[in-house]
Amino acid sequence: MSATTSATFDLDRFTRAAEARDAATQLSMYGPEATVTIANKLSQPRTPRVLRGREEIKAWLEDMYGRDMTHKVKHRVKDDTGVAYTQACRYPDGTNVLCATVIALAQGAISSQTVLEVWDES
Repeated sequence: MSATTSATFDLDRFTRAAEARDAATQLSMYGPEATVTIANKLSQPRTPRVLRGREEIKAWLEDMYGRDMTHKVKHRVKDDTGVAYTQACRYPDGTNVLCATVIALAQGAISSQTVLEVWDES
C-alpha cells in the first residue's frame, strides 16, 4: 500500500464525527466491502461479532451513536496503512466504556476495523 493511499483518509473528520455522534459521516468513510470485528464481554475473541458491508456497519454506527452518551477520541495514530485510536465513552448514569480500535485502509477508505470494548460492571 502506498503512502498516497492513506493520505485521502481524513482522521480529523473521522474523529469529529465520532465525538459528534455523526454516524452518516463515519459511514461514508468505509469501503463498500468493509468489515468490522468487535470483541467484548458479550462477543468473546473466540466468536467475535463480525459486521460485513456498509449496511451492517450502518446499523451498528446508528445504534452506538443513537445512545445517550458522550464520546471522546484519544491517542490517535496514523501511518501509511491505517489508523488506531482509543475512544472513551460515558453514559449519563456514569457508566464508562473504553474502546481501542485499529483500522486498515485501502484506497483511502476503511477496509477493516477491529474494535475491543470494555465497560464498567454494575
